[in-house]
Order: sequence, then C-alpha cells, then structure tokens
Amino acid sequence: MNSSSSLPDAKSSPEADSSVLQIWGGHPLRGHVRISGAKNSALVIMAGALLCSGDCRIRNVPLLADVERMSQVLLALGVRLTRHSDILDINASEITTSKAPYELVTQLRASFFAIGPILARLGVAQMPLPGGCAIGARPVDLHVRGLQAMGAEVQIEHGICNAYVPGVTGRLKGAKIYLDSPSVGATETLMMAATLADGETILENAAREPEVTDLANFCNAMGAKIQGAGTSTITIVGVPKLHSIDYSIIPDRIETGTFLVAGAITRSEITLSPVVPDHLIPVIAKLRDIGVSIIEEGTDCLRVLPAKVLRATDIETLPHPGFPTDMQAPFMALLTLAEGDSLINESVFENRLRHASELNRLGADIRVKGNAAFVRGVPMLSGAPVLGTDLRASAALVLAGLAAEGKTTIQGLNHLDRGYDRLDMKLQQLGAKILRVTEASTDAELLARTPPASVSL
Repeated sequence: MNSSSSLPDAKSSPEADSSVLQIWGGHPLRGHVRISGAKNSALVIMAGALLCSGDCRIRNVPLLADVERMSQVLLALGVRLTRHSDILDINASEITTSKAPYELVTQLRASFFAIGPILARLGVAQMPLPGGCAIGARPVDLHVRGLQAMGAEVQIEHGICNAYVPGVTGRLKGAKIYLDSPSVGATETLMMAATLADGETILENAAREPEVTDLANFCNAMGAKIQGAGTSTITIVGVPKLHSIDYSIIPDRIETGTFLVAGAITRSEITLSPVVPDHLIPVIAKLRDIGVSIIEEGTDCLRVLPAKVLRATDIETLPHPGFPTDMQAPFMALLTLAEGDSLINESVFENRLRHASELNRLGADIRVKGNAAFVRGVPMLSGAPVLGTDLRASAALVLAGLAAEGKTTIQGLNHLDRGYDRLDMKLQQLGAKILRVTEASTDAELLARTPPASVSL
C-alpha cells in the first residue's frame, strides 16, 4: 500500500478538523444498516500481522482515520500493504527498522501495541509513548513490566520506550505475568509477544474483551498456540514462526451499540447486521431496562423497535463483560430524554464526562461530580452548535442532534472519523437529515448539497 492507495475517504487530513456536521433533528430512521468491522480488532490485528514473515489478508477492515494511521506506522517499518475495499493485504517479511515514527505513534495509542510483535520478531524495538483521545491516564507500565518479565531490557527516555532482548538468540522467554488491572492493550501486547517466545507464558487477570479473543483467533490461525482468550487466564506456548493467513475481523460492537441507540433516541425501527449479540449483552440489557425492544433475527441481525416511554436507569462502566465505557456517552445522550433521574458512574477512565456540558447546550439537564453524571430527563432537546471532545463524545452529540428540534452543528469531526466508518453516510441512508460541510463551503455549494426538500437551510 503506497501513499496513493491509502484511505482518502477516511477524513484523516487536516481538512477534517475544519469540517462540521449539520443535523436537522426530529426525523425518524428506517431501513437496514451494515455494521463494519471492529476498529479495536482491526488496529491490533494489523499490529499482529508483524508476527508473520509471510502474507496476511485481513477482511472486513473498516474505513477509518485510525486504520490509515496504523497503516502509515506499518509502512514506516518497511511493511508492504495494499488495500482493496475492506480487504487489507499485509506482508511483513522484511521489517526494515525497529523504530516506529514519533509523529504517528503519538497520534494513535493502538500503534504502541506493535512493540510486542516487533520485539518478538527482531529482539529490539523503539516505540514512542502513545497518543489518542484525551480521556484519562492510560499508562504503559503494564506493558513494560510484562515485557521485562519475559526477559526484555526496557528503558523510557525522552518519550521513547527502548526495548531489547539480551543474549545470542534475542528471543523472549515465557513467564507467568499478573496484570494489576485487566488492561486490553497490555493483554494484547504481551499475548502477541508471547506467541514467538521460548516456552509458556501465562497472563493472569487478563482482559476479556471480544477484541482480545479476535486477536487470539487471528494468531492461532497463523499457527500460534493460545488458550483461554476471553477468560481472565490466557496461556500461550511460544512457537518458532507463524504462517500466512486469510482472516475476517468481527463486527464492531460499539458501532452496533451506537446504531441501537440511534434507533432508540429517534423512536425508530431499524435493523442492523452483521452483529454478534453475545458481544452486546450489557448494552441490550440496558436498552430493555430503558423500555426499548431489541429483537434478535437470526444469528447475526438485530431489530430495534421504538419505545412508547423511555425510562431512566443507572449505569456503571466496567471492563468486559460489564457495561462498556465506549457506550457511556451514547447512553448519556439517550437518557437525557428518559423520564426520571439516571446516574452514570464512569469507573474505567477518569476524564470521560466532558460531553455532558455539550449535551447541556442542547437543553439536557446533567450535573457532573467527579466521575459521576446525574441526568434528569427533559421533554425535548434543541439544536445548537456543539464540540466533540473525543471519539465517543462526538457520537453522542450526533445521536442527540438526531433527536433535537432544529439544527445542530457539530465540530471536532477528526475524533468521530477515527472510529466510525462513514457514520454520517450510513445515517443518511437511514433517512437522517445530516450533512458534512467545510467551513469554507459557499452558500451555493451548501444549497446544492441540501438534504431533501422537507428540510430548509
């Protein structure tokens, strides 16, 4: 994949920062939406492809700015990539450098996870400390301590994590590692590193998220020996090398949940597929508590039926299989219109309630104290200019805009485009009155792109 075949539609350019979404709310949705591949699986599986010295074909890859950034990281390491539609072909037979580019890794937290595969393949890795959404402290100490337990020497200097494996073989050693918290990133980094290590590695208190299981299945399909993914104890027996693979990524459970809330907040009936209902148990349970009907149609399709009355409920975010922190903001948008008082406790990240003040601009009644948000339902929301402060916050504002009376204008689309595959286009196909414009657009251009005649600018 060269620069000309990257992801021009992923809105990763600086122009995305000046784009806004204009939403004319109050219109019901109808129809079917296709759910894209999971963002958090795609990013880590792209890193996992570094473990293989042959060809890897990854299917169901979403069109996202973050995928483009991860592609750029791999290209900088000397990896060959080509993309056709949702298929990404990766060949990491020649990793030409062990040092990832600072300007890319600092924009994308998931790219740091490549330290495990690079260290396992080359015996040395230099990885800048990561970036991403400013939603709280997400230190890499669990990654570092785990790699040290496997025999690596690790030092952090001037914002760079320098790691190498001493000895003639340069091969990591199996170890028993207990994670102080069930970090998804640390679990994935250490699991990948252990696939090529000498001996057996046991990860205790491992993350149980579906994306961890997806990565394990990907590695096993290449010849790795991983057992227990999806439980709190994962066992990896190292192998000398991995082979080529053709693999399809799971559907994105957070995108699925976001569209379920879109149906609920607009009092609409829509269907979604492909989905894995087992990945959405807490989300579906909370929607049913609120009064929304969710019907499973077949093994991979869900239908949302509108609720006559939205009821208040309490939510506490927890690691999987608890209620996902990535669905907290979309549910806050929904609960602004529920009858009664709701309490949302964000226990995963300490800085992830900034969207509350933006929802209040739309007429919501939300009070924040520490990591708790008290949501008192209101009869209606009203359109206003708002700013997306992180990925899921931006999605919450889109959802609120769909339900609000009048026009909502959302800035900060660089966050939204990091994690949602053409969300505005999918909503348009469902009948939403939503338009992406740049601040430099002329009045004539806006008129030419106006939504159907039922909406006036």
